[in-house]
Amino acid sequence: MDLYFDYNATTPCDGAVVEAMQPLFSEIFGNPSGINAQAKRAKALLEHARNQVAALVGAHSSQVIFTSGGSEANNLAIKGYLQGQTPGRVAVSAVEHASVSELFREMTESGWECVMLPVDDECRIDLERLELELKQGLIFVSVMAANNETGVVQDVKAVSQLCKKYGAIFHCDAVQLVGKAAVNFNEIGADLLTLSSHKIYGPKGVGALIFSKSLILNAQILGGGQEQALRCGTENMPGIVGFGKAAELTAHELNERAELLNQLGDYLLKQLKSALPQARIFGEGAKRLPNTIFLAVPGIEGSSLIMALDDQGFALSSGSSCGSAKKTPSRVLEAMGIDSELAAGAVRISLGKMSSRAGIDALVDALRAQVSAMGQMAAVGW
Repeated sequence: MDLYFDYNATTPCDGAVVEAMQPLFSEIFGNPSGINAQAKRAKALLEHARNQVAALVGAHSSQVIFTSGGSEANNLAIKGYLQGQTPGRVAVSAVEHASVSELFREMTESGWECVMLPVDDECRIDLERLELELKQGLIFVSVMAANNETGVVQDVKAVSQLCKKYGAIFHCDAVQLVGKAAVNFNEIGADLLTLSSHKIYGPKGVGALIFSKSLILNAQILGGGQEQALRCGTENMPGIVGFGKAAELTAHELNERAELLNQLGDYLLKQLKSALPQARIFGEGAKRLPNTIFLAVPGIEGSSLIMALDDQGFALSSGSSCGSAKKTPSRVLEAMGIDSELAAGAVRISLGKMSSRAGIDALVDALRAQVSAMGQMAAVGW
């Protein structure tokens, strides 16, 4: 029985991915920048992986730049483009990943005016506000495709259309959406798209930036000219080959995975509402990733609940993995206007392709029992 419910944080490597990576550690170990036979073998695998990743999102292989992960891809997208521009106005949604929000905060110290686009109480971006800001002049807009905490899916096609209408560059962090729904770079209409391997059953430490060839980007890591001189340094060949295989499997299994997650997500929601009718499910009224439920039970502290369940073998989280170790309430819930006391009780449950109804039943039973026990202790003043 799978008791892991933190798939939005990371996924285990698929067995076929591990198998594809294995030869890169000792058998095919050449540097793809070389000219000998070993190097050429490595180069061929590098380009094959590039094609696999490009195919997953309907892009051309020349549009794929491999990075160390989603955070670096976000930095390359934003810094890489804006460093060549005269400081002006840029916009970011209030619920972006820290690798985007912190970067924009830093840019204000360099003369940029950064507009924070608000979301409603269901975590949906305010498109009317975005258009108003675009009318007043924006150079660059960054909006994620799906939120890593609430699972709420943004209307990124509408964002893209507005950006094109007013001449702004659009960057989309699609890390959480890829692998759970179809993502096509050209159909979204983004200029820059961020991907991450370890969210789709690939290895950690590798990601990609998909970019429009009409853009001029500035490298953030200088060196030997690898990755079209946009991300220099010897490529992480095992990771990239694993990422490529994971992308291929994701494309092949996408419909099956989506159907499974839809079924399990509906079942989880139904069981939770029955077992914990007092729980608040954040973003429930919006379109969400089928695998994600972010909830809180009034009067129950989230981290204590998570630790108690962890002792029983259940793996959950309090939201974004990058901020889960902090004691401050979720920035996403704060942006949604959620009361800080309720936000402190937030627990994220995220499903994956190894999840099952049996595992969900066990989790819901454990949640019900633990919430009841914690509520009783609170009632007597413990």
